[in-house]
Amino acid sequence: MDKILLVDDEPLVLQALSRGLRPHLAQGMAAGVHLEMHHDPVQACRRLRESRFAVVLSDFRMPAMDGIELLREARAHQPLATRMILSASNDISTVMQALNDAEVFRYLSKPWDLGLLVLQLHGALKRHHALRTQQGLADAMQVLTGDMSPQAAEMRRLEAEEPGITKVDWGPMGEVLLPPLPREEPGS
Repeated sequence: MDKILLVDDEPLVLQALSRGLRPHLAQGMAAGVHLEMHHDPVQACRRLRESRFAVVLSDFRMPAMDGIELLREARAHQPLATRMILSASNDISTVMQALNDAEVFRYLSKPWDLGLLVLQLHGALKRHHALRTQQGLADAMQVLTGDMSPQAAEMRRLEAEEPGITKVDWGPMGEVLLPPLPREEPGS
């Protein structure tokens, strides 16, 4: 199942995006696509290290981290994720910075046209699928030519599916160390 990460520091914008996109993501190529929304870009970056996303759509102006920084992080952790920016700024230098620094696929304006946004997201999903196919073919070719072991190709595939899955913390006695469990909030 593909996932789209939406990041905007304004919860009302996220709600409006979700309300507008959900009916369109239940049909066609996007059927079964899951939306994950974050109003905190730092938390969104954490999620980029934990889970795979097909598309990352971020606001530009946010406190703590701007959209270009967030999309640079997305590129570093998930190079096959298609990156998009949604902004009220039409400053050409901002657009160029987004395109050059974060390799942004599309720069969309606020307020958005829902029909255009849906079309662009469908295009972003298609691009993501094409990149994954190309990566798989390149890995298969490297295995065939002996430039990559089958184990290394499988590890790359697993990492693309679930970031961090192949990284293991070892203890001093050779034991596997598990991350701490999240603490339950009182009353939950």
